[in-house]
Amino acid sequence: MKSFAKLFLFALLLTGGARAAMPVPQAPAVKARAYLVEDFHSGQVIAARNPDQRIEPASITKLMSAYVVFQEIRNGTLSLEDKVQISEKAWRTPGSRMFVEVGTQVSVADLIKGMIIQSGNDATVALAEKVAGTEASFASLMNHHAKRLGMDSSHFVNSTGLPDPQHYTTARDIARVARALIAEFPEYYQWYSERQFTYNGITQYNRNKLLWRDESVDGIKTGHTDSAGYCLVTSARRDGMRLISVVLGTRSEEARADASQALLNYGFRFFETHKLYDANSKLTRARVWKGATEEVDAGLKDTLYVTIPRGRYKNLDASMQLRKQILAPVDAGEVLGEVLVRLDGQTVAEKDLVALQSVGEGNFWQRIVDEALLYFE
Repeated sequence: MKSFAKLFLFALLLTGGARAAMPVPQAPAVKARAYLVEDFHSGQVIAARNPDQRIEPASITKLMSAYVVFQEIRNGTLSLEDKVQISEKAWRTPGSRMFVEVGTQVSVADLIKGMIIQSGNDATVALAEKVAGTEASFASLMNHHAKRLGMDSSHFVNSTGLPDPQHYTTARDIARVARALIAEFPEYYQWYSERQFTYNGITQYNRNKLLWRDESVDGIKTGHTDSAGYCLVTSARRDGMRLISVVLGTRSEEARADASQALLNYGFRFFETHKLYDANSKLTRARVWKGATEEVDAGLKDTLYVTIPRGRYKNLDASMQLRKQILAPVDAGEVLGEVLVRLDGQTVAEKDLVALQSVGEGNFWQRIVDEALLYFE
C-alpha cells in the first residue's frame, strides 16, 4: 500500500503540483436564509449556510419537474414532438405564465422552454398533466425521484412551487437535483442558458441576471414568492471546473444575483478540482482465495474527483485498504476495500474499491491448496 501512495505522490509532483498554496479566507457573508456552493464533479461543499434547513423553494421546484419530464422522454413515454392539450386548470394557474391558451395544443418542446426560460406555471402544469394525468399524481412522481436521488429532506405537492405548508426542500437537496440534471441530461440542460423565448407573439426574458453578467454561467433557475423571497440556483464552468450555487431567501432579484456571483467567484478563486482516477480502471490486484484465478483487478465504480484549496495538490496523500481475506466466488462490482485520499491528515475523498471482473470458485485441487495456505495466514 505504501508503494501505491508513493507512486501517487510522485505523479502529483510530475503533473505540476508545485504551485504555492493560496490562503483560503472565509466564504462571503451573503444575505440569504440559506445557501450552498459545491463542485459539480466531486460533490464537495465549498461553503454553506443552513444547507439542511427546510425552505420553501418557489419556482426552484421546476428543477424537479423538469427532471421528471426528462426521465419520461428518456423512457420513451413522452417525446418533444408530442402535443399537449391545455386544460383550464393549467391556463388558470396563477403566477408567472407562458401565456398558453386553454383548449389549444402545444408541443412538449415549447412547454419545456416555457417552463425553463419563462418559468411559466401554466406550461409546467400542462406538462404535469400530460405526464401523469393530474398534477397531484405528477407530484408523486417528483417525490419518487427525489427519494431516489437522496433528497430525503424534500417533499413536493405541486409542480410549480406555489406556496403550500407541505411543499419544501433544502439547499443541499436542490444541489442534488441540479447535479443530476446536468449529469444525466446534458442535451436538455442547454435550454437553461437561453436568455429569451417567444411564444404566441410574446417574448419573455430569462430572469437569471447572471446569464448576461458572466459568460461562464449557463444556468440554472430562478424562483420567487413573497414568502420564499428571491432564490437562484446557478451553475458556471471555468477552466474545466464546474460549480453549482444555491441561494435561497434574499430580498431582491439584484441581491440573489450578487450573492450567487460572490459565491461562484469565491469557489473558483480559492479552490480547484482534479480527476484522480477514471471509473473501471485497474488500480491494483487483489488476492482471491479458492478461486479459478488467484487475483482480480480492483478499481472504482465511478470516476474519483477531489476539490481542494488551490496550490495544495502536491500535499495529497492516497492509500488503499483491501479486505484481509477475499474468498471466491467474487462478483464484478463486489466491494473489496476502499481508496482514501487525505490532505493534512483529513479525508477529502473515500471510495469503495470494487472487483472489475467476476471470479468463480476454483476446482477441487485449487480449493484444497488454498485452504491449507489459509491455515498459515
